[in-house]
Formats: sequence, structure tokens, C-alpha cells
Amino acid sequence: MDLHTVTTIIPARDRADLARLAPGVIPVAGGSWVFSEKQAGVTGLVDLMAFDWPAWTVLDGDLVISSTCTLAELAAIPDDRGWPAHPLFFQACTALLGSFKVWNVATVGGNVCASLPAGPMTSLLSGLDAVALVWRADGRDEEIPVAALVTGNGQNALGVGDVVRSFRVPASSLAARTAYRKIALSPIGRSGAVVIGRLAPDGAFTLTVSGATVRPEQLRYDTLPDASALQHDVAALTTWFTDPHGAADWRRAVSALLAAEIRDELEEVSR
Repeated sequence: MDLHTVTTIIPARDRADLARLAPGVIPVAGGSWVFSEKQAGVTGLVDLMAFDWPAWTVLDGDLVISSTCTLAELAAIPDDRGWPAHPLFFQACTALLGSFKVWNVATVGGNVCASLPAGPMTSLLSGLDAVALVWRADGRDEEIPVAALVTGNGQNALGVGDVVRSFRVPASSLAARTAYRKIALSPIGRSGAVVIGRLAPDGAFTLTVSGATVRPEQLRYDTLPDASALQHDVAALTTWFTDPHGAADWRRAVSALLAAEIRDELEEVSR
């Protein structure tokens, strides 16, 4: 969609260029969301792709994903480091309601910062306990867990002029076994629920529910819980919501069932 109110596009090649961000002037990376609908009140764009950041790097065993990394680049990370969690990258990308053309422009950071409940990159990074590096408008750097960065439906902890630089996935999460489930009301529809389980080498289990809740919800256990207890804990979450892609009670019920499936799968592969 053409944005007829935009009069300036500023390529950001240095952090100082982000000072141009202000009410009405917003950052843009791939633009798959920005150009998908009318952006009332937006008069300028600051192009983050001009930073030319590498899509991803490995630092001290952690995976650092640039916010401008596209979904196509993320899905293509080679499976050459022995990460048991590696399959989750491609799995999460397939949860995006979009074609391969969208994969080649949509960015990891853009998907998280849109903060939609069905954002698959929010699901992925929350499920792996990733931490976002936020460049604050006042010049500070702040690290925020992705599960805390997204605070509600279309809401997050970013202020005007703040930009997410990257996401750091800890080596401990990459070393864990994962299981993934997604459900939608139609075969290629928007996610009604995305549930990710992570079983650490020491037996600790983390379940992340998203898509069905307005923000990522996590349950943590020292060991794999009993299936009925896990289903009870999932059903006890309180941030379910209703929209055209699913009713709250349906989302609660299917998330509990998917959690039990994930628990059983990870128990089986850990034997």
C-alpha cells in the first residue's frame, strides 16, 4: 500500500540517525506490516536496513539474531553446530501467515515489535528465552527478555525513538530439545495458538504459550510435570482472548491439549 502521508525516508547508517525518530516518524525494516495498511499520522520513515547488519552471528556460544534478519535468513541457518533446538527456527517461520515472498522481506524484529499475539517470532524467541537488546532513545542500552518485551495485543515496552538492535538466544536454550505445536481454524489461517516446549539437558522443562494469549505466557518446572498437572496449569492462565481467529475458551482448551502432546513428545525423545 502506498503511504501518501510519508514525505521523508531517512536511511539509518549510524545510531545518531535514529535521533530523527519522533511522533509521526517511525522505524521500518522489511516493511511487510508498515506497507500492508494505512498508517495514519505517519509522515516519515527511518530505514533500519541501511545499517546492513549481519543477519546472525554466534557469540560465546549464543546465537545473536539481528532485528533486520529476514524470516528467510532465519529459516536457512545451517544445522551444523549440533543444536537440538535448531528445528524450531523453521517451524516457527511456518507459523507466519505469508508466502515465501513475505519471508524474504519480513524481519524478525519487525514481527516482534508489531507485538501481535500471533507473531511467530515472538513465539520462537520467547520459547528460547531470548533477550532483546534495545537501543533506547536517550542513548542507553537495555536488555529485555522477549517474553517481557511484548506486553499485550499490539503493545510492548518500547517508547518513541526506541529500536530493537538484536536478539540473543542463550547457548543453554540451543542445547535443549524442543517441541512445537500450532493450531488454526483453517489449514493456512492465522495462528489460534502456538505452544512451544523446551526440555533442558538437566531435565528442566519450560512451556511457552502464545498466539492464544495477548502476551507470551511461560510455565517453568524443574522436571517434566504430570500431564494432567500441566494441562491444569495451562488452563489456569488468564490472558486468553477472543477475536475472529478463535474464541478464548477454544484457545484455552486446545492449548492445554497441545501442551500435553508436547510433554509426551519430549518425554519420549528424552528416553
